[in-house]
Amino acid sequence: MPVFVALLRGINVGKAKRIPMAELRALLGELGYTGAATLLNSGNAVFQASKGTSASLASDISAAIASKLQIDVPVIVKSTTELNRIISENPLARNAPDHSRLLVAFVQDTKALSEIGAIERLVLPPEEFVVGKHAAYLHCVSGILASKAGEALLGKPGKAATTRNWATVIKLQALATKPDA
Repeated sequence: MPVFVALLRGINVGKAKRIPMAELRALLGELGYTGAATLLNSGNAVFQASKGTSASLASDISAAIASKLQIDVPVIVKSTTELNRIISENPLARNAPDHSRLLVAFVQDTKALSEIGAIERLVLPPEEFVVGKHAAYLHCVSGILASKAGEALLGKPGKAATTRNWATVIKLQALATKPDA
């Protein structure tokens, strides 16, 4: 059965939009998905679905969260194949020894990458920013909090995306490709 990764944007940050991961796993089960597992407390889930596209699954999960938990949350879903492609296309990974300073911006529709491209004007060397075919990548050499581009990517200018640091992306890949996933 195909394995997917769900990435929820902006939950469990501060006091707003709180979703316990046990509730997210239960909700995924109620939708008929199997093998639901979560990673960290920031809205990362891996699950199996017998039917549906990444976009339709994202829509279904977002609607279920709104209906059952009364929280409006953008959800991005990627198949394991899509996730692996995003990882393999990252041109900044080998030059980023601190994986917590390398962000991947995930979008549901790749057309949204053009909007994210506007962040490039905020990138200050030695930072690096690349908009790829399926995701955008930002290496904040001095740290995410010290980066205007990082701040923009995490804020309203990056609203079409949800970001994860490289360490989390690699952990999600490992979880999604486990033999029993």
